[in-house]
Amino acid sequence: MSIYIHIPFCTTICSYCDFCKRIYDKKYVDKYLLELKNEIESNYKEEVVKTIYIGGGTPTSLDLEQLDKLLTITNILNKDKNYEFTIECNVDSLDEEKIRLFNKYGINRVSIGIESFDKNNLSFLNRTCNYKEVKEKIKLLNKYSINNINVDLIYAIPCETLKVLKKDLELISKLKIKHVSTYSLIIEDNTCLKIKGIKNIDEELDYKMYNLICSYLKKHGFVHYEISNFAKKWYFSKHNLTYWNNNEYYGFGLGASGYINNVRYSNTRSLTNYLKGCYRLEEENMTKVTNKENELMLGLRKIKGVNKKEFYNKYNEKLEEKEIIKKLLKEGKLKQNKEYIYINKKYIYTSNNILVDIIGEI
Repeated sequence: MSIYIHIPFCTTICSYCDFCKRIYDKKYVDKYLLELKNEIESNYKEEVVKTIYIGGGTPTSLDLEQLDKLLTITNILNKDKNYEFTIECNVDSLDEEKIRLFNKYGINRVSIGIESFDKNNLSFLNRTCNYKEVKEKIKLLNKYSINNINVDLIYAIPCETLKVLKKDLELISKLKIKHVSTYSLIIEDNTCLKIKGIKNIDEELDYKMYNLICSYLKKHGFVHYEISNFAKKWYFSKHNLTYWNNNEYYGFGLGASGYINNVRYSNTRSLTNYLKGCYRLEEENMTKVTNKENELMLGLRKIKGVNKKEFYNKYNEKLEEKEIIKKLLKEGKLKQNKEYIYINKKYIYTSNNILVDIIGEI
């Protein structure tokens, strides 16, 4: 079992962010943590937990006492002896005292929101990030035996060039990290960028940037294991693989989503409702068809693809005998080996088109 915990508070709001978030307010944080504990205690059934992921928002925007309260809540969980425990952070809200807390509560993986080191990119995204400071904080994390570190990189930012992106990649490759998550900037509704009328960059340039990222990180020892994710050997994100393998997980907190007992659910994004104990907003019972579609939509994001034997064991159907799969194999958009069916590397960038073709045909 995996667990995601959402902390919606931030000290500033990034111009591109459409996640469930709000500006930090101490009084609301204290009330939120009480309600978060109630939600977990009311729903968690003491399953063995293999991965925990605390995301946001910015979990490290909490002060030391609040962060301690948050991490104390995780003591409720029955953790597997080889669990992976990740927390997201921004460098400017991370210090040695908080890292000491990470160590105390068994956090063994940290995800740092870098996004870019370029001052123009950072200004556009309404973020701050300093390479020297990032190096110092990673050194501190290592001091407390936290060596499994991810950094986030955003690319395809308007006015960004391939040269600027390559410089970001050069700096990232010099950091002592195990994982890189990359995100092509999408102008989402209800964000500052959308309100300002900013448009996405030219698709051809986006494609060149994606190829640059793939080739550069591969040359520097990172395995491209999911469309947007790269890791050193043995350091794939176990938590995110829960999603891509279509396995069940709890989602706790404002705006969180989960998948439990064949039900996919989303929590309310209204802090007022959440603090009243009204957690769930929507629930959907999965059918065999929707489960199979999710299995492919998520599984084909992995570079190695969907395991044919596991698909058969789950659904008593041979994936390779599906007409749409045979068609896509014949067209060369999908490929297969003895164990897996996967997207041809030539079509990874346009994988969404392939996934759209599959919907309704499985």
